[in-house]
Formats: sequence, C-alpha cells, structure tokens
Amino acid sequence: MKRHYFVSDNLDQLQLVSTDLQQAGFTTPQIHVLSRNDAGISERRLNDVEAVLKKDVVRGTERGALVGVALASTVLVLAWVTGFSAHYTWVPSIFLAIVLLGFCTWEGGLIGIGKPHADFARFEPALRRGKHVMLVDTDPDQEQILDNIVAHAPGLRPAGTGEATPRAVVRFQDKWARFTEIAP
Repeated sequence: MKRHYFVSDNLDQLQLVSTDLQQAGFTTPQIHVLSRNDAGISERRLNDVEAVLKKDVVRGTERGALVGVALASTVLVLAWVTGFSAHYTWVPSIFLAIVLLGFCTWEGGLIGIGKPHADFARFEPALRRGKHVMLVDTDPDQEQILDNIVAHAPGLRPAGTGEATPRAVVRFQDKWARFTEIAP
C-alpha cells in the first residue's frame, strides 16, 4: 500500500472527497484527516488520526527501550565482570537492570509525546495555519480512482506520498468496524 497526502483549508471539501472515495470502494480505515480542528472533524464524521499516532510516542518508546536494554545489559555485564554478582548474588543487579529498562522505556515515551509524529512533522506549519491534511492509503489498483476523484477537488493540493499502514492492519480495522456494527 502507498499513502498519499493532500492539504486543504476546507473540511467540507474533505468530507466530499472522503464520501466519493468510500463510494468508489475505499474503506474508512484507508482515509484519515489530520487537523487541529477536532470538533470540525467530529462534526463532519471524518476519520481522524488517532491522538496517540499524532505524536511520536511509539518511536520514542522504542528508542527508550533500546537505550534501556543497552543500560540493563551494561549493568549485568559489569556485575559479572567485577564479581559483584558472585559476592552479593544477582538479585540487586537484575533489579537495577529491570528498573533501568522500565525507566528508559517510560522516559522515551514521554519524550515522544512532546514531538509530532515523524511522518507528520512536515505538515506542522500548514496545521498551525489552520489547514487540514488528508491521508489516503491505496492499493495499486486504487491509484487511478484516487487520481480521478482528486482531479475534481480544486482546493485539494497533493502534498507527497509515504509509507502506508500495512494492508493486513487496514483489513483488520475494516472487519472490526463491520463486526462492531452488527454485534449486540
């Protein structure tokens, strides 16, 4: 799958494009809108980007975990090399390693909360000016359909492409949405 980004200053137009895409066979999990106007997105029933995905929490947590693994490994190796573990047992060293791993992972997540998602950072100036970004994940056979629909939306400006959500995740989200509609 491939992700296409489009910038617009009109949420009503994005709603029309979203409706046209869905009528052409796109599913809701393939279409997202990134905006600072959460009320406007909700009012128009657009599929917004999840709050946790607007920030770099996941990447920050991963980086923190890597630092934590390195520090925890260092503690355990030092305990073994210095003979500390043989003299006092492994319990303090293992406990310190676990605490370091947890703290670094947590701290990495907190650092990530303060940063926009790496894929969306380039749109921050436009978002600050009140613009909105539509993200459309496409299969190769949907590219032409997207081009045709976007061609009829004069205020929608292409803003590049990127890596999309994996196809399996999009399909799962679609099936989950259908399940929640029919489930009691």
